Amino acid sequence: MRRLVVISGKSKIIAIFAALAFSLTSLHLAAKAHIASLQREQERLERSAIQQPSALTQDTESAPSQPAAQIMASPAAVDHKVTAPKAQPTQSTAPVDHNAAPSSKRQIIISIADRQLAVIDHGQVLKTYPIAVGARGTPSPDGDFVIINHAKDPVYRHGDKEIAPGKDNPLGTRWMGLSLKGYGIHGTNMQSSVGKAISHGCFRMRKQDVEELYALVQVGDTVMVRRERDSMIAKVFAAPATTQPAVTLANAAPGSDIQVPTSATAVTVETTEQ
Repeated sequence: MRRLVVISGKSKIIAIFAALAFSLTSLHLAAKAHIASLQREQERLERSAIQQPSALTQDTESAPSQPAAQIMASPAAVDHKVTAPKAQPTQSTAPVDHNAAPSSKRQIIISIADRQLAVIDHGQVLKTYPIAVGARGTPSPDGDFVIINHAKDPVYRHGDKEIAPGKDNPLGTRWMGLSLKGYGIHGTNMQSSVGKAISHGCFRMRKQDVEELYALVQVGDTVMVRRERDSMIAKVFAAPATTQPAVTLANAAPGSDIQVPTSATAVTVETTEQ
């Protein structure tokens, strides 16, 4: 009888251990199955993210309709595609002292509608110049910018195309880069284009004018570009510079990427111009 009781007690212990082992095994298998399921779900999400284009990619693909996307302008939009020219504005003849050091308070005002550029010195219009602006398919940007670099006789580069300084250089003899990559104020090898909406977004000037402007302004000066004629633009370009009243201007946003003025060595300029 005692022997049967011992055997029965051992059987109960064995049964308990067996049940415990079975429970642990079941929990382990369930955990592994859950982990495997999570891994499969994560892999599915990663494959879905790779296959579907992101919103940023979609925005980039649609960007050519926006002015800033003119850096990606098609080579088909070349300079010979010209809109009807307006009458050439009369350049003001206010005397300019080329030997005077540029003032740190000078500002450039550009009116896309008037196709003119004005230099403002201490609230007074110092000089105005005719310019070429962007064509309808490659419009010039508007907003507040800063001159971040400038160069004499720049080397032109667009994509794989590079042109040394000289008569065939689309940038002419001077370049003043804006705080918007690829855009600037520069000369041109097509003097007849000045006064028209024909460029790929940059602002072109005649050789004599751009060299004079280069001597009047410096790196760090602000550039305000306005597409529409507001009261300030009307006041700036309403009359010759010699009769202009004082102009109160809004402060342009300061540039955080101002570069050191270039040296006498040739400087390569990446631009939207083609």
